[in-house]
Amino acid sequence: MKLLVIGGTGKTGRELIKQGLADGHVITAIARSPIKLKFDHPNFSVVKGDVLIPDSLEKPFQGQDAVLSALGHKRFFIKTTILSRGTKNIINGMNNNGVKRFICITSLGIKDSKFKLGLYYTLFTIPVILLFYFLDKSKQEELIMKSNLDWTIIRPGQLTNGKKRSDYKHDVKAGNYILTKMISRASVAHFILKNLDSNLYSRKAVGLTN
Repeated sequence: MKLLVIGGTGKTGRELIKQGLADGHVITAIARSPIKLKFDHPNFSVVKGDVLIPDSLEKPFQGQDAVLSALGHKRFFIKTTILSRGTKNIINGMNNNGVKRFICITSLGIKDSKFKLGLYYTLFTIPVILLFYFLDKSKQEELIMKSNLDWTIIRPGQLTNGKKRSDYKHDVKAGNYILTKMISRASVAHFILKNLDSNLYSRKAVGLTN
Protein backbone atom coordinates (compact mmCIF):
# COMPACT_ATOMS: atom_id res chain seq x y z
CA MET A 1 0.00 0.00 0.00
CA LYS A 2 0.96 3.64 -0.40
CA LEU A 3 1.09 5.13 3.08
CA LEU A 4 1.47 8.70 4.27
CA VAL A 5 2.98 8.95 7.75
CA ILE A 6 2.52 12.10 9.82
CA GLY A 7 4.62 12.52 12.94
CA GLY A 8 7.38 10.36 11.50
CA THR A 9 10.18 12.12 13.38
CA GLY A 10 8.85 10.82 16.72
CA LYS A 11 9.75 7.42 18.13
CA THR A 12 6.42 5.77 17.23
CA GLY A 13 6.41 7.37 13.79
CA ARG A 14 9.89 6.00 13.09
CA GLU A 15 8.69 2.53 14.05
CA LEU A 16 5.78 2.86 11.62
CA ILE A 17 8.18 3.80 8.84
CA LYS A 18 10.73 1.11 9.63
CA GLN A 19 8.21 -1.71 9.95
CA GLY A 20 6.11 -0.46 7.04
CA LEU A 21 9.09 -0.52 4.70
CA ALA A 22 10.00 -4.00 5.93
CA ASP A 23 6.44 -5.11 5.11
CA GLY A 24 6.78 -3.83 1.54
CA HIS A 25 4.72 -0.64 1.73
CA VAL A 26 5.60 2.53 -0.15
CA ILE A 27 5.89 5.26 2.44
CA THR A 28 5.90 9.04 2.26
CA ALA A 29 6.48 11.05 5.41
CA ILE A 30 5.64 14.69 6.06
CA ALA A 31 8.09 16.52 8.31
CA ARG A 32 8.84 20.11 9.17
CA SER A 33 12.53 19.17 9.11
CA PRO A 34 12.97 16.42 6.48
CA ILE A 35 16.66 16.12 7.34
CA LYS A 36 15.63 14.41 10.59
CA LEU A 37 14.28 11.42 8.67
CA LYS A 38 16.99 9.39 7.00
CA PHE A 39 15.77 6.03 5.75
CA ASP A 40 17.90 4.73 2.90
CA HIS A 41 15.19 2.77 1.12
CA PRO A 42 13.83 2.96 -2.45
CA ASN A 43 10.22 2.90 -1.18
CA PHE A 44 10.67 5.85 1.17
CA SER A 45 10.42 9.57 0.56
CA VAL A 46 10.03 12.57 2.82
CA VAL A 47 8.50 15.92 1.98
CA LYS A 48 8.61 19.19 3.87
CA GLY A 49 5.27 20.09 5.40
CA ASP A 50 3.49 21.28 8.49
CA VAL A 51 0.06 20.08 9.67
CA LEU A 52 -0.72 23.66 10.71
CA ILE A 53 -0.17 24.90 7.14
CA PRO A 54 -2.93 23.34 4.97
CA ASP A 55 -1.32 24.24 1.64
CA SER A 56 1.73 22.14 2.52
CA LEU A 57 -0.45 19.04 2.87
CA GLU A 58 -2.24 18.94 -0.47
CA LYS A 59 0.37 17.34 -2.74
CA PRO A 60 1.59 14.61 -0.33
CA PHE A 61 -1.97 13.25 0.05
CA GLN A 62 -2.36 12.61 -3.67
CA GLY A 63 -2.48 8.91 -4.58
CA GLN A 64 -2.18 7.60 -1.02
CA ASP A 65 -4.08 4.52 0.16
CA ALA A 66 -4.01 5.44 3.86
CA VAL A 67 -2.80 8.09 6.28
CA LEU A 68 -1.17 7.13 9.58
CA SER A 69 -0.85 9.80 12.24
CA ALA A 70 1.59 9.63 15.15
CA LEU A 71 1.31 13.36 15.63
CA GLY A 72 2.36 14.71 19.01
CA HIS A 73 4.02 17.64 20.73
CA LYS A 74 6.22 18.16 23.76
CA ARG A 75 4.81 21.36 25.20
CA PHE A 76 2.66 19.65 27.83
CA PHE A 77 2.39 22.63 30.19
CA ILE A 78 1.29 25.06 27.48
CA LYS A 79 -2.31 25.39 26.35
CA THR A 80 -2.21 24.28 22.77
CA THR A 81 -4.41 23.16 19.90
CA ILE A 82 -1.72 21.64 17.70
CA LEU A 83 -3.29 18.17 17.64
CA SER A 84 -6.85 19.28 16.97
CA ARG A 85 -5.93 21.98 14.42
CA GLY A 86 -3.48 19.67 12.71
CA THR A 87 -5.96 16.81 12.57
CA LYS A 88 -8.63 19.09 11.11
CA ASN A 89 -6.20 19.96 8.30
CA ILE A 90 -5.32 16.29 7.80
CA ILE A 91 -9.00 15.36 7.44
CA ASN A 92 -9.55 18.17 4.95
CA GLY A 93 -6.49 17.10 2.97
CA MET A 94 -7.74 13.52 2.84
CA ASN A 95 -11.22 14.58 1.73
CA ASN A 96 -9.77 16.86 -0.95
CA ASN A 97 -7.76 13.98 -2.38
CA GLY A 98 -10.17 11.09 -1.95
CA VAL A 99 -8.19 9.23 0.71
CA LYS A 100 -10.47 7.35 3.11
CA ARG A 101 -8.39 5.19 5.46
CA PHE A 102 -7.12 7.06 8.50
CA ILE A 103 -5.43 5.55 11.56
CA CYS A 104 -4.55 7.95 14.36
CA ILE A 105 -2.73 7.36 17.64
CA THR A 106 -4.11 9.11 20.73
CA SER A 107 -4.05 7.56 24.23
CA LEU A 108 -5.97 5.65 26.82
CA GLY A 109 -7.60 8.02 29.29
CA ILE A 110 -9.72 9.87 26.73
CA LYS A 111 -13.51 9.88 26.36
CA ASP A 112 -14.96 6.41 27.08
CA SER A 113 -11.51 5.20 28.17
CA LYS A 114 -11.31 7.90 30.85
CA PHE A 115 -9.45 6.79 34.00
CA LYS A 116 -8.15 3.67 32.23
CA LEU A 117 -4.49 4.68 32.38
CA GLY A 118 -4.46 3.74 36.05
CA LEU A 119 -4.55 5.76 39.25
CA TYR A 120 -1.15 7.41 38.85
CA TYR A 121 -2.15 8.99 35.53
CA THR A 122 -5.72 9.71 36.62
CA LEU A 123 -4.82 11.45 39.88
CA PHE A 124 -1.50 13.06 39.04
CA THR A 125 0.04 12.87 35.56
CA ILE A 126 -2.97 13.91 33.48
CA PRO A 127 -4.36 16.72 35.70
CA VAL A 128 -0.97 18.09 36.75
CA ILE A 129 1.35 17.55 33.78
CA LEU A 130 -0.63 16.51 30.70
CA LEU A 131 -3.94 18.35 31.15
CA PHE A 132 -3.80 20.58 28.06
CA TYR A 133 -2.31 17.76 25.99
CA PHE A 134 -5.21 15.44 26.86
CA LEU A 135 -7.83 18.15 26.33
CA ASP A 136 -6.43 18.66 22.85
CA LYS A 137 -6.36 14.90 22.23
CA SER A 138 -10.03 14.76 23.17
CA LYS A 139 -10.85 17.47 20.60
CA GLN A 140 -8.72 15.58 18.09
CA GLU A 141 -10.78 12.42 18.61
CA GLU A 142 -14.04 14.36 18.26
CA LEU A 143 -12.98 15.66 14.86
CA ILE A 144 -12.04 12.19 13.66
CA MET A 145 -15.26 10.61 14.91
CA LYS A 146 -17.37 13.25 13.17
CA SER A 147 -15.58 12.77 9.85
CA ASN A 148 -16.78 10.57 6.99
CA LEU A 149 -13.44 8.75 6.84
CA ASP A 150 -12.79 5.05 7.43
CA TRP A 151 -11.02 5.83 10.69
CA THR A 152 -9.53 3.86 13.53
CA ILE A 153 -8.32 5.56 16.70
CA ILE A 154 -5.50 3.76 18.51
CA ARG A 155 -5.38 4.35 22.27
CA PRO A 156 -2.17 2.84 23.65
CA GLY A 157 -1.25 2.59 27.30
CA GLN A 158 1.97 4.15 28.54
CA LEU A 159 4.44 3.93 25.67
CA THR A 160 7.82 2.28 26.11
CA ASN A 161 10.86 1.66 23.92
CA GLY A 162 10.59 -2.10 24.36
CA LYS A 163 10.74 -4.77 21.68
CA LYS A 164 7.95 -5.57 19.27
CA ARG A 165 5.52 -8.16 20.57
CA SER A 166 2.54 -9.81 18.93
CA ASP A 167 0.80 -11.01 22.10
CA TYR A 168 -0.47 -7.58 23.14
CA LYS A 169 -4.09 -6.98 24.08
CA HIS A 170 -6.42 -4.96 21.88
CA ASP A 171 -10.00 -4.18 22.77
CA VAL A 172 -12.39 -1.24 22.84
CA LYS A 173 -12.53 -1.74 26.63
CA ALA A 174 -8.76 -2.14 27.18
CA GLY A 175 -7.00 -0.48 30.10
CA ASN A 176 -7.15 -0.62 33.88
CA TYR A 177 -8.57 1.74 36.50
CA ILE A 178 -5.88 0.87 39.07
CA LEU A 179 -2.68 -0.16 37.28
CA THR A 180 -0.86 1.69 34.52
CA LYS A 181 -0.76 -0.66 31.55
CA MET A 182 2.10 -0.29 29.09
CA ILE A 183 2.92 -1.17 25.51
CA SER A 184 5.96 -0.67 23.31
CA ARG A 185 5.96 1.75 20.41
CA ALA A 186 7.12 -1.11 18.22
CA SER A 187 4.05 -3.15 19.18
CA VAL A 188 1.75 -0.19 18.44
CA ALA A 189 3.29 0.13 14.98
CA HIS A 190 2.90 -3.62 14.43
CA PHE A 191 -0.80 -3.48 15.31
CA ILE A 192 -1.47 -0.51 13.05
CA LEU A 193 0.21 -2.04 10.02
CA LYS A 194 -1.51 -5.39 10.62
CA ASN A 195 -4.92 -3.70 10.65
CA LEU A 196 -4.49 -1.36 7.68
CA ASP A 197 -7.05 -3.12 5.51
CA SER A 198 -9.09 -4.72 8.29
CA ASN A 199 -12.60 -3.60 9.18
CA LEU A 200 -12.40 -5.07 12.70
CA TYR A 201 -12.01 -1.62 14.26
CA SER A 202 -13.38 0.50 11.44
CA ARG A 203 -14.83 3.73 12.91
CA LYS A 204 -13.92 2.57 16.41
CA ALA A 205 -11.40 3.52 19.11
CA VAL A 206 -9.35 0.56 20.31
CA GLY A 207 -7.12 0.34 23.37
CA LEU A 208 -3.71 -1.36 23.24
CA THR A 209 -1.80 -2.78 26.22
CA ASN A 210 0.65 -5.57 26.96
